[in-house]
Amino acid sequence: MKKQLAYLCIIVSLLSAVLFYNGTTNADTPVVNNAEQTYQLTKKAMFYLRVLKSDGTASATGTGVILSPGGTAATAYHVVKGAQRMEGIMADGTIISPIKVSNYDEQKDLAVLDLPTPAAAKQADNAYPYLEIRTEAVKHGEAVFALGYPLKNTNIITEGIINTPAAEINGRSRILTSAQVVSGMSGGPLMDAHGRLAGIISGSLRTMDNIHLIINMDDLRSILPAAMK
Repeated sequence: MKKQLAYLCIIVSLLSAVLFYNGTTNADTPVVNNAEQTYQLTKKAMFYLRVLKSDGTASATGTGVILSPGGTAATAYHVVKGAQRMEGIMADGTIISPIKVSNYDEQKDLAVLDLPTPAAAKQADNAYPYLEIRTEAVKHGEAVFALGYPLKNTNIITEGIINTPAAEINGRSRILTSAQVVSGMSGGPLMDAHGRLAGIISGSLRTMDNIHLIINMDDLRSILPAAMK
């Protein structure tokens, strides 16, 4: 009888250890998203960006990415260079205006934008949807997704890999990706498979077909408000 009880205790202990191990592994394993899931996670936290002339027509367009619930956003500097008036159009059609440039770095091709307060923009729960910024560097061959607005009412997603996490282009370090980029996507997000912002779209590399330029997160953090670094 004592031997049976001892065996039973051992079995219970082993089962408990297995259950605990599985629970810990599942909790620590990051979720991997496909393109459809990435689009759903990202679409509400980006917007179609219009730089306006005095007559209200657009002189330039691109994409903006929201980085905080309060309305800090980012885009590529070349989209907003010299802008006097800007507005954004969210995925649900909400127009957000005015938008102002609060900081920029022309060499890095980055601009930080201040959106209207969430209340003024009539955002649910008085907060903007926003993207988590990735902290670690991307890796060769890693799956990524590029998103943006090539047209006013049309946001798109493309899928590719990281060709290299660091290439020197015109004196700047750039991520290179095979995720397709077209006009209007500048300033949009490059997302990793775990739902985090891994880069800001800058443009295309003319010397290589289907290879595109992405601004890394270290460059973005360098011009963000101190509280977000």
